[in-house]
Parts: sequence; C-alpha cells; structure tokens
Amino acid sequence: MNIKLVLKLVGRVLLMEAAALAVPLAVALLYRESPAPFLLSIAIVAVFGLALSALPAKQQFFTREGFVAVGLIWIFTGVVGALPFLFSGYFASPVDCIFESCSGFTTTGATILTEIEPLPKGVLFWRAFTHWLGGMGVLVLATAIVPKLGIRSHYLTQAETPGPVFSKLVPKQSQTSKILYAMYCALTGLEVVCLKLAGMPLYDSFIHSFSTAGTGGFSNRNASVGAYDSVAIDIIITVFMLLFSINFAAYFLILTKKWREALQSDELRFFLAVVFGATAVLTVANLGVYTGFWESLRYTVFQVASIISTTGFGTTDFVLWPQFSQMIIVLLMFCGACAGSTGGGMKCSRVLLLFRAIRRELHRITHPRSVEVVKLDGKLVSESTLHTLLVFLGAYVMMVFAAALIISLDGCSFTVSFSAALTCVSNVGPGLEMIGPTGNFAAFSPLAKGVMSLCMIIGRLEIFPILVLFSPSTWQRI
Repeated sequence: MNIKLVLKLVGRVLLMEAAALAVPLAVALLYRESPAPFLLSIAIVAVFGLALSALPAKQQFFTREGFVAVGLIWIFTGVVGALPFLFSGYFASPVDCIFESCSGFTTTGATILTEIEPLPKGVLFWRAFTHWLGGMGVLVLATAIVPKLGIRSHYLTQAETPGPVFSKLVPKQSQTSKILYAMYCALTGLEVVCLKLAGMPLYDSFIHSFSTAGTGGFSNRNASVGAYDSVAIDIIITVFMLLFSINFAAYFLILTKKWREALQSDELRFFLAVVFGATAVLTVANLGVYTGFWESLRYTVFQVASIISTTGFGTTDFVLWPQFSQMIIVLLMFCGACAGSTGGGMKCSRVLLLFRAIRRELHRITHPRSVEVVKLDGKLVSESTLHTLLVFLGAYVMMVFAAALIISLDGCSFTVSFSAALTCVSNVGPGLEMIGPTGNFAAFSPLAKGVMSLCMIIGRLEIFPILVLFSPSTWQRI
C-alpha cells in the first residue's frame, strides 16, 4: 500500500476544496456578512492540504490504492467541509456539522436544521454548493490534477463512478471529465435561467439549481420548493430532476448525433417506465388526499421525480399519503436513478439486470439444457459483472439493516429507523414519519448521526471503497 501517495492525493483534493470555499466567501462579502467562517476554514484546509501534498512518495498506484484514496478523500472532504458550519455558530455540535456536510457532499439532503431561513446567505450557499461539488463526483473534478502526480486516473474514477459497469466517453479519462463537467455546468446554468424567468429570486435560483444538479435537495426555505407555491417552478425543477437522473453518456451520444443509440438505452427506457408507472398509480391512489385529479398529478409527479432522482425536494408531505403510496415511495428509494447520473439509490441498471437474471434462472429451471445470456443495450453482460451485482445488492441490504439496528437504539420505531437508514444509504434525504419532507434529523443521538453520516458516504461510493478501508488485507504489503 503506497499510503504516502494516497495522502498526497488527499492533500491535492483538499487544496481544491479550499479554493472552492472562496465562492461562498465571495457570497458572504456580497451580502455584507462576516467572512470569518470561510477565512478560518480556508486557512485550516489549505495548511492541511499543503502539508499532505508535500509528502515524498513513489509513483506506484494501482486498484487498491485507488479504492483507498477515494474512500479517504470522501471522508476528509466531508469532515473539513463541516468547518464553515462549525465556525458559523448556527450548529449545536461538531457532529451536527459533519452530518450536514456529509449530507451535502454525498447529495443526500438530510438535515439537522429545524430552522433554515435564519442562517447567513454565505453559509446556505456553501450548503447547496456542496451538492453541486459532490454531484458529479469529487474525483471526476480532480482528474485534471491527477496526471501531475503520475497517477492513472481510471483507478480513481472506477472506484467513484456509480453503476455496475465503468466506461469512459472518450479514451482519455481527463478529457471525459472535462466533457462531463461541461454538460453539468450547461444544464445547471440553464436551470438557473429558467427558474429566474419563472419568478424565483436569483440567489434562490442558484441554490435550487445546485441542489437539483447534484440531486441533493437542500433549500434555503423552510418549506423547500413548496414555499414558492408556483406551478411553473414545480414543473421546471421536476424536469431538471429527471434530466440529472439520466446517464450523462446519453447526452454525449445526443451531442455526437447518435440519437437512436441514446434513445435505445435499456436503462433509460426502464427509468422512464418506472417514473410514468409510479406517477400514474400514485396519482390515482392520492385522489382522496387532494381536491381533484390535476392537483393530485401536480404533487405526485414532483415527489416521484424527487424521490427516484434521490433529490429530496418537497412540495407536499407524502407522510400524509395512504400507506400504499408510502410503500411505493420506499421502493423508489431503493431503485434510484440511472447509472452515470448524479442520482443515488441502487441504480436502475442494477434493478433491470436483477430482473433479467431472475428471468434467466426461471428459464433454466424449466429448460435445463438451454443456454441463455443476460444482455444490456444489446451487449452481453459477463458472469463476473452479474456476480458483482449480486454481491453489491446483498451488501446494500445488509448495510441498510445494520444501520437501522444501530439507529433503533435511540428508541425510534421500525419505520423511522429503517427509512432513516435507507434514505441515507440511498442518498435520498427525507424518510417517513418524523423524518419526512417536513421533518428533520435533529432529534437523533450523536451515535445515530455518526452512523448515518458514514452511511451517506458508503451509499455515495457504492459501499466497497469504504468497506475496503476496514479490510486488514488492504494494508498488507505485497
């Protein structure tokens, strides 16, 4: 294990985070607020980053180092990202600050704040900006500096990129990162313009665009998007939540005039089928809650998009929906968005592959001598990929129940404990009952908050980059 090179890379990423803190610092100065929380944070992060960056290290970097680096970078990023919250004085404890920071960078959107609007605009901007930074991936942004360290960047992006299969848009990973961020910035900017034209203040437009782009869900309003009570704003955010839930490779195919290939994506079709199916069923199921079909459709389609994209914005309290509707919401939390998007969850491609693997197994039982393969987008899925898929799903479920068991030590009901664990591992944000769209996570103990913070990072990195840190074989010399 080349730990010095790993720490050197951690230091470089921390320097990037220190640079990113200059953005909310500028916002604080613009609104004539105290810059102290950001100046202190920048100084501490920069010194720490410079110290790690100066470590002498051999240029030996392989898959093991890649997974360890990704895990450590996300943990360090979450911890030091909490410094502005700590220095602002608006958070009760360091644990709360780390919870809010991890929720931001992992694009979960769960919060311990009972009142959001009294916070300074600079702090709220940083809170939403962490969504934007974490949405596409911290390491995707960092690949621009990786060649300077002599590191093969695919070892990092392979560990961070969500989905069952890792692939690049173009041969060079650094060029792929630039293409991804160009599309990411373009969509974010377009949403800012649309929200401003719909009547949302410019500052609020940036906040909600950052949160939508990262599929995070932090808002600067206590009532989230519901505070604006605007059909136009609801529609715009709904559309962009779905757009950011789609694999960015599809947009690259469209830009390169490969429309047919993009539209023939099995995962895209499955994702849209789930969205439309869930919307249709829930709209009918919720008719008793609202005054008519169109009102039910308005609030249902927004919440379906919010949950399956794992954004977590709210325009209504789905805890008041029928139990059948809440069960569908839980299933959408499990499913999540498309691989290669900024969304969380297990990813639609994995769910689709699981269904096809089950179908193949049923066919084998009835036709023992037949040979049937599993395909995705017309391409053969290897047995090793299917094996990894099953291991991931098993680990995913075990992680949710293990976290729920620890959270239940707070005396919470099964519904609260389970939904809290699920929403953190899936990076969704709201849960059920007291942690619904109108609730928060303030009442949990420091132990529960610590576990949920770790669950957010585990879910964002899809389990293994964090679990590998706890494996003794990781730290053995070969």
